[in-house]
Amino acid sequence: MARVLTLDNVNVEGKTVLVRVDINCPMDPATNTFLDDTRIKAILPTLNRLSKAKVIILAHQSRPGKNDFTSTLGHSRELGRLLGRQIKWVDDIYGSKAMEAIEQLQNGQILMLNNVRMDEQEISTTGDFTTMSKTKMVQALSGIADIFVNDAFACAHRSTPSITGFTHEIPCVAGELMGQEIRKLDSALETPQRPCMVILGGIKVDDSVIVADNMLRKGIADSVWVTGGVANMMVELSGVDIGELNHNFLVNELGDNYHSTVETAKSLLNDFSQQIHLPVDLAANIEDNRVDLFLADLPVEAPLVDLGIQSTMAISAAIKKAGTIILNGPAGIFEIADFSLGTIEILNACAEAEGYTVMGGGHTATIVVKRGLASKMNHVSTGGGASLNYIAGRTLPGIASLEASAKQFAVEIIKPVDNQ
Repeated sequence: MARVLTLDNVNVEGKTVLVRVDINCPMDPATNTFLDDTRIKAILPTLNRLSKAKVIILAHQSRPGKNDFTSTLGHSRELGRLLGRQIKWVDDIYGSKAMEAIEQLQNGQILMLNNVRMDEQEISTTGDFTTMSKTKMVQALSGIADIFVNDAFACAHRSTPSITGFTHEIPCVAGELMGQEIRKLDSALETPQRPCMVILGGIKVDDSVIVADNMLRKGIADSVWVTGGVANMMVELSGVDIGELNHNFLVNELGDNYHSTVETAKSLLNDFSQQIHLPVDLAANIEDNRVDLFLADLPVEAPLVDLGIQSTMAISAAIKKAGTIILNGPAGIFEIADFSLGTIEILNACAEAEGYTVMGGGHTATIVVKRGLASKMNHVSTGGGASLNYIAGRTLPGIASLEASAKQFAVEIIKPVDNQ
């Protein structure tokens, strides 16, 4: 359980508050219009809690070199539309224009600074919290702000000046979204309702194998069901020839991590053979047609790109009996209708399940939202890499920063009990 301070612990009225958010949204590069504003909507509860403070928003959009790397002007307008009030914006991050705009803020007003990734130090600085604190951005903004609120869970697995640089400079607390992510994930990881099943798919095979290793060896998961690229690797390591094309795809996708991933996966198959459920059939893309093949029908020199029907039915049946279901990654190439069957049927089963359902971020969250299933899940994470790393038991710098700051500033800023 992360030990962090939250907005419940601090008095923000009349204070100047820095809020780091992740409102990095998919955009149409031709028009700069948002294709999905889910992440912008997700920060509204935090901003509503800060209605009596002077609020400065730090955010990013994409990264240099990409066609959707833009200013945050459009984000400020969309946020203003959703909040129903004006959001000030300045074409600056910590220079004279930004400082002047901050000094003019009145209680209840919100100012969004420009894309923090337009600052070279934000994208190039590496090192510990102290190193981050010495950057120009942190030195300038920590000198004018009273409190730092980290509400950017989707960036919590990264260490950059705008995420971890304020750790020892000013009190740092978790925003509403960050706090919810920690609570919901901890609930599934620390006190899961039994049986707890984990479904791992997608092409981030190395990360998924580490998740499986963490959850099985710590006794969190009672069973692990593999789909997508994870299934292809596990099936191959179980002794089934999946075909040279599919083997080479895994080798190329994993690169330098291939051999270490294979060793961890082999160890898991050896130590947890009863808990790891491999598919009995897979769907191949043969000349743009879906062909379901039992493992005995392999190898095939065509891409294996979805779970087979029998395996999909088996997972769906297990979901109905589970107390906790943690899912991360699609079961196949869901963008193509013929190869979306596994993904769609598994998500439908999760939506109908009586157990506690946790959906990982990234592609998983996107599919859940697009299919209108978000309200039927107990938790849909806003963080792709962050949620995967958290479930894998890795330390997230953004959360570690909040924990370190809590130790340093708790006595100084925490509200007395009678004021809560």
